[in-house]
Amino acid sequence: MSLKAVLFDFNGVIINDEPIHLQLIDEILIEENLQPQRVNERQASLGRSDRACFQQLLANRGRVANENYLTQLLYRKAQAYTVELEKIEKLPLYPGVEDLIFQVRSRNLKLGLVSGAIRQEIELVLHRAKLAEHFKIIVAGDDITTSKPEPDGYLLAVKRLNKEYPDLNLQPHECLAIEDTPAGIAAAKRSHMQVVGVANTYPFHMLQRCCNWTVDYLSDLELERVQKVYSQKQPQPSATEC
Repeated sequence: MSLKAVLFDFNGVIINDEPIHLQLIDEILIEENLQPQRVNERQASLGRSDRACFQQLLANRGRVANENYLTQLLYRKAQAYTVELEKIEKLPLYPGVEDLIFQVRSRNLKLGLVSGAIRQEIELVLHRAKLAEHFKIIVAGDDITTSKPEPDGYLLAVKRLNKEYPDLNLQPHECLAIEDTPAGIAAAKRSHMQVVGVANTYPFHMLQRCCNWTVDYLSDLELERVQKVYSQKQPQPSATEC
């Protein structure tokens, strides 16, 4: 077995923009004459797609939401997100992101991104951060109908990588996922991938019990050591879900 691809989450791994998202969701709820998020709802939303979050928030408030209505809310939020980012001179990227991408590329590993955010938001950040050229494969929240912790996004990323690189013959267990939330970790695990948990959103000790590797910062990840584990005959035993 060998490591062939590294799949990044987006919010909470590449960019520290959770406060912006929470603010924009609350603003939209208020515009819809609904109560803003409660503390437990904010916690439950971490790692899940915007569509799934809005769906649950509306249901909690007794609002019936069809797909067209949800889509309108998502794109209103995306437009507002664009406006908010334009106010920020320097994007709040997590330290170590660019260096880790360089390490992955220098080892001839494929790169992908799997996120519940919609593509418009992801591409905006990647282009502005000059990272877009590295991520030919993106699975966004508007590509699938499910949300993490379901594995569909990761499995679709494997299919798209194989289509982009026909000779790769990539299998899920040859991928490494980088995640920051229990929902994201569970999605990768259910896809039969090994996972690095980065303690950007949850404490180190909470991620440690359900990830194959856990780091405080992306810069702490020793990719060479991870590759050696993959090169062993048997994959490292999967950790339990959080």
